[in-house]
Amino acid sequence: MKNSKLSGRSKRKSSFNKLHSHAGLNLVSLMDIFTILVFFLLVSSGSQQLPNSKDITLPASVADKVPEETLVISITETEVLVQGKKVAEVATLMNSEQSIIDALKTELNFRADSRVYADKDDNSGLAVTIMGDENIPYELLRKILATCRAANYTKIAFAAVQTAQEKG
Repeated sequence: MKNSKLSGRSKRKSSFNKLHSHAGLNLVSLMDIFTILVFFLLVSSGSQQLPNSKDITLPASVADKVPEETLVISITETEVLVQGKKVAEVATLMNSEQSIIDALKTELNFRADSRVYADKDDNSGLAVTIMGDENIPYELLRKILATCRAANYTKIAFAAVQTAQEKG
């Protein structure tokens, strides 16, 4: 009758320990968390986001196809950027007589050597997306296009704001 000499608190503690002594890891909760995490990662990585710039107002366009992830050249009112890295001043480029932008070509060749944005199976040219303000001068755009072609970036896409299609 050893059990009869225990206090009420000791009896409750003993009973609690018997009930919970072989409690294991609850895998259902862990699987729920990992399932939510996997869905979140799939949804967030499923679409390409172009760099957001307050200095650029993109032109409107209607397109059904989602662009592939490529090297991005951004053109603001004052600067030309490659993947967010400043390569040239717009004012300097507009005053220059050269049709090829040397600093841009150097950066594009560097990026081509790293082959991050290149098609591994396709040797016909590299892809680039030009994200420029809708009011940039055509002369500047012509120089950037010529520089892209000189650096073997021949698959050129222009970023635009997608608008809804009118059905008629």
